[in-house]
Amino acid sequence: MQPIRTFNVSPSLPQRLEPLRKLAQNLHFDWNVETKDLFRRLDPDLWESSRHNPVLMLGTISQNRLLEVVEDEGFLAQMDRAARQLEDYLQERTWYHKQRGQNQKECYAYFSAEFGLVDCLPVYSGGLGVLAGDHLKSASDLGLPLVGVGLLYQQGYFAQYLNADGWQQERYPINDFYNMPLHLEKNPDGSELRIAVDYPGRKVYARVWRVQVGTVPLYMLDTNIEPNKAYDHDITDQLYGGDIDMRIHQEIMLGIGGVQMLKALGYKVTAYHMNEGHAAFSALERIRLLIQEESLSYAQARQVVSSSNIFTTHTPVPAGIDLFPPDKILYYLGYYADIFDLPKEQFLGLGRENTGDLSAPFSMAVLALKMATFSNGVAQLHGVVSRQMFRGLWKKVPVDEVPIAAITNGVHARSCVSKSTQELYDRYLGPNWSSVPPESQLWERMDSIPDEELWRNHERCRLDMVLYVRDHLVKHLRDRGASASEIAQAQEVLDPNVLTIGFARRFATYKRATLWMRDLERIKRILLGNKHRKVQFVIAGKAHPKDIPGKELIRDINHFIHEHHLEKHVVFVPNYDIHIARLMVAGCDVWLNTPRRPREASGTSGMKAAMNGLPNLSVLDGWWDEADYVRTGWAIGHGENYEDPNYQDEVEANALYELLEKEVVPLFYDHRDEDGLPRPWVAKMKDAIRLNCPFFNTARMVREYAERAYFPASDRYHTLIVDHYSPAKELSAWKSKLSDHWFNIKVKDIDVSAASEIEVNQTVAVKAKVDLATLTNDDVRVELYQGAIDADGEIVNALPVVMNYQGQDSDGLSIYTVDITYTSSGLQGLSLRVLPQNQYLSSPYEPRLIAWAE
Repeated sequence: MQPIRTFNVSPSLPQRLEPLRKLAQNLHFDWNVETKDLFRRLDPDLWESSRHNPVLMLGTISQNRLLEVVEDEGFLAQMDRAARQLEDYLQERTWYHKQRGQNQKECYAYFSAEFGLVDCLPVYSGGLGVLAGDHLKSASDLGLPLVGVGLLYQQGYFAQYLNADGWQQERYPINDFYNMPLHLEKNPDGSELRIAVDYPGRKVYARVWRVQVGTVPLYMLDTNIEPNKAYDHDITDQLYGGDIDMRIHQEIMLGIGGVQMLKALGYKVTAYHMNEGHAAFSALERIRLLIQEESLSYAQARQVVSSSNIFTTHTPVPAGIDLFPPDKILYYLGYYADIFDLPKEQFLGLGRENTGDLSAPFSMAVLALKMATFSNGVAQLHGVVSRQMFRGLWKKVPVDEVPIAAITNGVHARSCVSKSTQELYDRYLGPNWSSVPPESQLWERMDSIPDEELWRNHERCRLDMVLYVRDHLVKHLRDRGASASEIAQAQEVLDPNVLTIGFARRFATYKRATLWMRDLERIKRILLGNKHRKVQFVIAGKAHPKDIPGKELIRDINHFIHEHHLEKHVVFVPNYDIHIARLMVAGCDVWLNTPRRPREASGTSGMKAAMNGLPNLSVLDGWWDEADYVRTGWAIGHGENYEDPNYQDEVEANALYELLEKEVVPLFYDHRDEDGLPRPWVAKMKDAIRLNCPFFNTARMVREYAERAYFPASDRYHTLIVDHYSPAKELSAWKSKLSDHWFNIKVKDIDVSAASEIEVNQTVAVKAKVDLATLTNDDVRVELYQGAIDADGEIVNALPVVMNYQGQDSDGLSIYTVDITYTSSGLQGLSLRVLPQNQYLSSPYEPRLIAWAE
């Protein structure tokens, strides 16, 4: 029976408890210990059963309990403290204001297909989403004027359970938005704020929900409303669900709908950040608005847009990029080509690396890169991989100069460090440990934490994890109707006093979740060979519902457990989520990661583990490649790359076993004092905290995004739009002139003063004559390109040196000179290149033009 009228019923709170409502509606509760403890104190069982959802708690808790706490002075005092802490947090003078002042008229919009913020908002699938959530939290901590943009999924990602054979099954619980920390945005007249996005033959409507993340609002679009058709309801049904048509529907809603939503909300955005290529269509919509509302040409509008766009790629392999057939792009978005006055193939070329390949699919990553002023990978090694992968977009630019930077990921410290460990750090390091930079002297105070206190705290965290895993398994087994003996066995899994290795991540095949099982007899000896030196594994993670090989890995682990009767020693924890992750990174002793290098773009779970004092045991890939992997853990291999994956698996599995047998297990068990304290192990824990916590931290990461991307992009946007976009028009016209005449540039002569034999640090004078055709010296920068010669005859580790303009000769050739030296011996060389130069360019590589001496 359909209702004839609906009501949104709010919890009824006694007036004295009204602060609870505000505390529940701001996700600050997730990283504020006082507030989290407050809700747990209100009703511990309801706190757990609600998935730590204070909004749902307040809507379902009994009125009798509320009347009880009104009379509880201790509870009221704690509530008032938490309310003051939130108010102080929202009002405090922040890092951003110290950097940019109070009067900056700017706003940064951060687009992501998923956000992992808290476990009661299950609209994320894994690391990308949790990274996005941590980005918003640290942006709030730093006071950045940032807003998040995403989609609100009715079913979100899936809930995982295992059948009796250990095969992953999926459930799709329906999210009840009205009982989540969400606000429905409304118009001044009280009606729902809605936007309308054009799709072929129809408009699709979406309403707007807001999640308040400290000071940062996250706005999410919801299409599950009338008058949308049933198919369009499903656009925001499942994260990464459906076929290719549904995927393009979602990315249109995220990118195009996201831009329209920000406009409807009244935001004047000055920098747009696309977290992965899912939101790249936002650039098309921004160009359309500038053409139709500001009367700019396509080239002028694109200049404004690309000068204020930022793109972060998380993908280390081409197979991970969203690709759409050309006919799909033209069907769904061809009207943009008409608005831009572009031929269809030129429009499709926006998403092609090789614009002349008319059969190539349309790449969202390529579109994002072409529309961005700043692009980056998410670890230093990933930056190298990304420059190699996308080098074709910058023809003739040396691969190490391809303008894709690297900003190494981090994690939000207050979200991932356990409560008791945070209190320990607060006590000995002070309350600012979670955000101070790596160079701070604060980190020298790590040695002030008594070894015994740190170790006993960690043992409690391990016990907490073991108890939770037992309860979680029992519930899972009861839900699937397991036998009484299985349930009884689950109540005894794991030993809270045994060396515990954690492995938790998405079950993609390249992550090699079963590498540790490659030699079954050897791993069994490690697990059980010595009753005084046992080892146990806690494993968790989900495979994508369509990833059959990933599901097979989960089944293989569970078969291994049962076939070898290892139920007490190896546990697969079903339905991995943020809450389970936090327990594992605090309660395990070692964090294992075994990706096939260089397939792991970054990886952040190991960072969370390190912040809790866990050493990492990992292949040198992603973030671990740039960490101090000697003092803070162990490296599997030495960063080798192999052509034969089977051989690589064999070598690295053996290296893992060697480390466990000869390094990890002995350090944990064999070096204990008379009190049972493993002091050398605790020393490694302290190094893991001291060396990793301050750097692999979103406080550092978001500061870096601000300084390297947001501030420059926002400033460039302000520069280009003055006087009704006059600088943008000027730059666009200059680029047009540049492209018309660039290929007429010729390097006519290079005169080198020295012979072929020179000494280290000997001055070499170089003079060049360049025919700039119709361009002038103001349009270009001439550089000498010097460096060592490798075995292939190529200049490597090059040093570009800007040459000095000396005027023109009688033939109209431009003269450039420079003196250089070589600081190392061996075979060295030089070349000469010409790059564009303009005061409004973000970099000389922006026009994608370069001329080399031949």
